[in-house]
Amino acid sequence: MRNQLKDNSRALSVEKILVTGATGYIGGRLAPVLLDKGYHVRVMVRDPARLQGRSWADLVDIKKGDVLKPGTLPKAMEGVDTAYYLIHSMSGSGNFHERDLIAAGNFGSAAKSSGIKRIIYLGGLGNPDENLSEHLKSRQETGAALAEGGVPVTEFRAAIIVGSGSISFEMIRYLTERLPVMICPRWVYTRVQPIAISDLLDYLTAALENEESIGRIVEVGGVEVMTYGDMMLGYARERGLKRYLIPVPVLTPRLSSYWVHWMTPVPSDITRPLVEGLKNEVIVHDFSAEELFPEIKPVDYASAVRSALENLDLGEVETRWTDAISSSLGDQDPVVMKTQEGMIIEQRKIRINASPEQVYTVFSRLGGEAGWLYFDWAWEIRGIIDRVFGGVGLRRGRRDPVDIRVGDAVDFWRVETLDPGRLISLRAEMRLPGEAWLQFEVKKDQDGSSRLTQTAFFAPKGLLGFLYWYGLYPIHRLIFSGLIRKLKLVSEIEEE
Repeated sequence: MRNQLKDNSRALSVEKILVTGATGYIGGRLAPVLLDKGYHVRVMVRDPARLQGRSWADLVDIKKGDVLKPGTLPKAMEGVDTAYYLIHSMSGSGNFHERDLIAAGNFGSAAKSSGIKRIIYLGGLGNPDENLSEHLKSRQETGAALAEGGVPVTEFRAAIIVGSGSISFEMIRYLTERLPVMICPRWVYTRVQPIAISDLLDYLTAALENEESIGRIVEVGGVEVMTYGDMMLGYARERGLKRYLIPVPVLTPRLSSYWVHWMTPVPSDITRPLVEGLKNEVIVHDFSAEELFPEIKPVDYASAVRSALENLDLGEVETRWTDAISSSLGDQDPVVMKTQEGMIIEQRKIRINASPEQVYTVFSRLGGEAGWLYFDWAWEIRGIIDRVFGGVGLRRGRRDPVDIRVGDAVDFWRVETLDPGRLISLRAEMRLPGEAWLQFEVKKDQDGSSRLTQTAFFAPKGLLGFLYWYGLYPIHRLIFSGLIRKLKLVSEIEEE
């Protein structure tokens, strides 16, 4: 944590605060800020194991709960004074609007029954009298659904959040970094009022001591109204890049979502509802925030971008939008893809009902005559292609079908790191426009099961490297998702 817990003369620690969405982008940053201010913080998450590694995890009270399962909520809300509701769906598949409303209704009713005095919610800007996109409409109707439970709600409405790891900022950053000339649909010229993540956190925390904000809708934004195109060009200036925008009228929201999907790490089922919302202006019309919180002076866009870039350069990205993906995908295995220090990272996690020792045994046997458990023919074709271009291919096999040690060749990989019983990292030695690693790590979960993390790392070399990764991503996604499922199946069968 950035600072030690601070003493507070008003004994704020007496008040117990519940933070939902603590594994997400906003919630994961809000929790340590509240701790720094001296509050007693409880976080509610669907899977407590996903908080492992957070610097503040041991300083909060962690409760397991799911807003779509009302029976799990009373225990998480017991003794809570104020609750932050920071949950919303980020998927274009299924009826996410209906799920959001059901979840908010469950939470509002449970909060009333549990004696919670107040809910603070973060929604989205947008004129409700206009034809809002389903995503923006859902954000605003969620606030109303929370209030129907009878607990007063302070609803903040914000637009683009500028901060390292924010999904909106990442979209702007990737598009601007990769495309010197951008063919832009009309939504690039829609007006928006971005806000720095630090300013948004100031508003969220200041509301706790501001009784006048209770039961109010508070619109917040930075000091500038600009277009998405202005944001891209402003980012380019801060990075010292020259970028050109060429407007075209033909890119529909669906086509735009695919365009953003291929140019950024954000998948199309998430970009689509976001892109559809870009047709709506999201600017502040009600300036009551200035009267309610005169001590908060939002920074300009350039300053917000500089701060975000500094955090990226220092590697101090506390949370990312990808952290919350699994909560929006129901029971599917969470998939995280991000870029860090020029490295593309694709990560999958899965819970396995077997001991860590058994799981390690299974993934330590991969390669050679045992094969790769899933789509072996695809691995063989990749080996043949590698041989055609002068690479090592799959002919090297393994030194031993069971024993493995650092420096061993495993088909076209080489064991680079080994922690017996826990981790194996393989470095690719096939012909590639870049460098690649495949890593397996298993840890014991709190309920006695195991959690396997499978991570593919790729450091692209030039444009060809990016084209290679994204061109083959559909195949890689199929193979790696099938591989981790097979590792789970074999581990559980052999455990029996």
